[in-house]
Amino acid sequence: MRRRTLPPDPHITPRGLGAELTALRSLAHYLWPPGQKDLRTRVVWALACLVLAKVATVTTPIFYKYAVDAFTGEASLAVTLPLAAILGYGLARVASLGFAELRDALFARVAQRAMRTISVNVFRHLHSLSLRFHLDRQTGSLSRVIERGVRAIESLLSILLFNVLPTFIEILLVVVILWGMLNFSFAAVTLATVGSYVVYTLWVTEWRLKFRRQMNATDQEATTKALDSLLNFETVKYFNNERHEIDRYDQSLQGYEEAAVKNRTSLSLLNFGQAVIIAIGLTLVMYMAARGIIAGELTVGDFVLVNTYLIQLYQPLNVFGFVYRQLKQSLVDIEQLFSLLDVPPEVQDAAHAKPLQVHGAAVEFRQVGFHYDPRRPVLHDLSFTIPAGRSLAIVGPTGAGKSTLGRLLYRFYDVQQGVILIDGQDLRTVTQDSLRAAIGVVPQDTVLFNDTLYYNIAYGRPTAAPAEVEQAARMAHIHEFIMGLPDGYQTQVGERGLKLSGGEKQRVAIARTILKSPALLLFDEATSALDTHTERAIQANLREVRSGRTTLVIAHRLSTVVDADHIIVLDQGRIAEQGSHAELLAHNGLYAHLWAQQQQTHGP
Repeated sequence: MRRRTLPPDPHITPRGLGAELTALRSLAHYLWPPGQKDLRTRVVWALACLVLAKVATVTTPIFYKYAVDAFTGEASLAVTLPLAAILGYGLARVASLGFAELRDALFARVAQRAMRTISVNVFRHLHSLSLRFHLDRQTGSLSRVIERGVRAIESLLSILLFNVLPTFIEILLVVVILWGMLNFSFAAVTLATVGSYVVYTLWVTEWRLKFRRQMNATDQEATTKALDSLLNFETVKYFNNERHEIDRYDQSLQGYEEAAVKNRTSLSLLNFGQAVIIAIGLTLVMYMAARGIIAGELTVGDFVLVNTYLIQLYQPLNVFGFVYRQLKQSLVDIEQLFSLLDVPPEVQDAAHAKPLQVHGAAVEFRQVGFHYDPRRPVLHDLSFTIPAGRSLAIVGPTGAGKSTLGRLLYRFYDVQQGVILIDGQDLRTVTQDSLRAAIGVVPQDTVLFNDTLYYNIAYGRPTAAPAEVEQAARMAHIHEFIMGLPDGYQTQVGERGLKLSGGEKQRVAIARTILKSPALLLFDEATSALDTHTERAIQANLREVRSGRTTLVIAHRLSTVVDADHIIVLDQGRIAEQGSHAELLAHNGLYAHLWAQQQQTHGP
């Protein structure tokens, strides 16, 4: 079977060097946070320790040189000078390690605070994005972007501040020392060796980067497919499609396998080339030092010095190949993470938005037009009102635009034409927080958090006291059921509430809506997924909850709306009929036709 090519992500795509530099500048803002003097002080001291550690590191071979020269010089010096050189050598090594550890300790809080702040900002921004964004995105894919991005921040900070920057400081110091203590030739060869190594590493790594991107894309695809399949475990079993799911997962892993093999092969080429460059540089400076000794211009200690410096530089440079690859990958991951912050919210509060003032929660849709796609309008010039404290039901065939009304009322989307008002206030002029605080929703598919029953009911108002939570459960007629469970309110409901039946989940949804105590209620197909017996029991609960509150009922099953104060029949985004249940039956139009069909199908 031919492997499907992963399509580009419409929201997050790698965008090259410019975007990576932008990501670095954004990250620097978190590392030098305005108004946080304590963190800025830590950064300054950490950088000072970084420099001091490298000064101690490059001083170590100098003490080593003097010790060697002492042993190869006059015998009278061999008693005193080596002791001082050896002592200096030991102190320099201790100082190098000590300053490095102090640097890490000082910078730890800065790094962790930056990671925490970025994570919170991204999480906050994701919750501010539109429903359209989250419907387009796959949750598994999104979670991988966030997970890799946050992990990459720690990796990048470690690489830049504890590997790349110290290495270049050390190279600079070594070049200066070799030029001052020996001559320009040694400094030039050392600098040329390091420069060649860096250029080669950059060139090959840039070439290899496409393989790493392919690995990321196929890994993300495989993870998304696996997560989606496991979340729909029952559906897979219903249709006996285990083999189909395994094949889809294996196709994605095949793509990962191919990219991973190319990645590893190209890594071998990179490592070999780096080793050749270092070997040439090391051989050349040793040859130059040997000639200097023969000519009487240099000492054996100088030979040891240049050899030690090159070997000492080789260690961080050898790691630099890996470090640079990690750096590039971290930049890709961080770029994707910060790209999330670049996605603008589709629905935003107006500049001077005010809190919604509720005086009864009367609702008015005035000449509303809306489309998800301009090529396919959903609502056309729709006008109706719900008086304060009254109930309105919206019914109609599938695809008529019923659920869209609830999304517009909750302001998941803004209308393209007309206006929606609550107590005379345009929804676009009030804050989203105040609007959504005034509306309680009982959806068709109640999704619960993988936590306790208490947590899921209290979610309607997290600050509620336990007695208020229990009272809400009583009003939803689920308290007795909960108390009959071995763990009571501390019973775990499972992922998405799968341990509860449909009726039990709906009662939890009703309880948390009661706890929220909204002025306006929205029932969006709240009982259509239930059996007739459970539906009638839940309907009795809903009638109690909506008493005295403005209520919008969106329903497909007409038996659930017969007691509504007013009923509107939608057809292709327009009002086809409206009136009471009795009036619509007497009219013998679309409503009467739908009623007759459902009576034949479901019975009275």
